[in-house]
Amino acid sequence: MQLSFWEKETYFSNLDVLIVGSGIVGLSAALHLKTTQPNLKVMVAERGLLPTGASSKNAGFACFGSPSELLDDLSHHTEEQVFSLVERRWRGLQRLRQNLGDATIDFHQWGGYELFDTAPLYEACSDKLYYLNKQLASITGLRQTYTPADEKINRFGLQQVQHLIENVAEGQIDTGKMILALTQKVQALGVLVLNGLEILKLHDNGKSIAAETTQSITVEAKSALVATNGFARNLLPELQVVPARAQVLITKPIHGLKIKGTFHFDRGYFYFRNIGDRVLFGGGRNLDFKTEETTEFELTGLVQDKLEELLREVILPDTPFEIEQRWSGIMGLGPEKTTIVQSVSGRVCCAVRMGGMGVAIGSLVGEEGAALILKMLDQA
Repeated sequence: MQLSFWEKETYFSNLDVLIVGSGIVGLSAALHLKTTQPNLKVMVAERGLLPTGASSKNAGFACFGSPSELLDDLSHHTEEQVFSLVERRWRGLQRLRQNLGDATIDFHQWGGYELFDTAPLYEACSDKLYYLNKQLASITGLRQTYTPADEKINRFGLQQVQHLIENVAEGQIDTGKMILALTQKVQALGVLVLNGLEILKLHDNGKSIAAETTQSITVEAKSALVATNGFARNLLPELQVVPARAQVLITKPIHGLKIKGTFHFDRGYFYFRNIGDRVLFGGGRNLDFKTEETTEFELTGLVQDKLEELLREVILPDTPFEIEQRWSGIMGLGPEKTTIVQSVSGRVCCAVRMGGMGVAIGSLVGEEGAALILKMLDQA
């Protein structure tokens, strides 16, 4: 692709920071860079028409951990590690709301629920509610973040569910509106957001970086931040980031829908919520971990059939429904649930591996990645 003199001068000359990825992390990093140092010239390069990974494809849960998830984490990590991650997720959610405003992202704190179809797991969680609430009190500011809510099972019309535990601090957002608002906000600050520009390789030349692209344009900048989450190893193969596909469907509007809030079950591998009078339902990665460890956006009969089965038997057992749309997104996971925010070389940093909690932690991780870039530029 041949650029004109004007295009080269306007878009590609004298770049201070190249951010790869226009999801919540990349855009949050751009926002922090421009609000901290308004004179920086920042470009966000996105290979897709819209953010490619999961930022605007996920379920839009403003959540930070269900009781069974936290107890499972405590069996593998220290108390400090587990609750410091919860605290980062909580702070990230507050920062997102602060940056964009609740009305803009359609935030509703209608509560979240964990479903239990067997007594043993519920009893293990129920026995630890006092402990969990005590640990979370300093984070959420609530004396009781988690409360038993069995009385709501019938209200929601659920079947094959023996117990519910409510997270009164959990909410939901519209992730399409979130990404649009973030994009418009950074563009208003002068950030260049270029869609359809795929970065293939990054070369650190010591004093600058040179990025190869599919358009045969070489993008030069003083520094680069990789914020591509599940796709991070395409550019940085040494990182311990594994892609994980999440498949989702949404129903047509359902008259008199009883579901309201966000819901998790089967250790968080399945999750659903209302979007107005529709049900969004996703998950099922645990049915075939290996197949879902991919950056391909296909759907599989195994997962989609299971989602429909659970809709019929558990979520909407007495309610006719039709599926309107299906899609998938790509998350970034690893052997640990910690994020990776670090320098990769003298001029390249990364902010990746959201662990399926991008909505919660993405704003904070973006800021942390931006802070590394600012430190790098100061030392140059």
